[in-house]
Amino acid sequence: MWSQREVVDFSLQRRRTLASLRQRSNTLSRAEVCDADPMLVRSALHHGEPAEAPCPVCASSTLQVLHYVFGTQLGQYSGRIKATVELEPMAHEFGEFKVCQVEVCTECGWNFMTSSWLMGDGKKRRPPRRQKTVEDIYG
Repeated sequence: MWSQREVVDFSLQRRRTLASLRQRSNTLSRAEVCDADPMLVRSALHHGEPAEAPCPVCASSTLQVLHYVFGTQLGQYSGRIKATVELEPMAHEFGEFKVCQVEVCTECGWNFMTSSWLMGDGKKRRPPRRQKTVEDIYG
């Protein structure tokens, strides 16, 4: 991606977690690693993008990838899920924001943050004006 920087890849930690799950000594149980919050699974069902590989725990093809965006310049839009195609235009629109990539299996509940990075054009901007939401209107 155009402005991707400060990339943190958690693949070694992911590999270690999966190895601990598969060891005979049962360092981790399946219930400990397949503990996705119901809202996360719901988000993956409705907003996720299919992953290239199957789930590493149950081998299901329902593994989804989510991209959460965070940043002070995003204002009330911080913490939202964005599609991959939306990230590039956002990099031109905002100075700096963080993207966290999470993989979620909707079948078994496996979830893991695979990587995170910063994006943006580097120009400091004020957050957009707060707009009324459904919660503001109906309480």
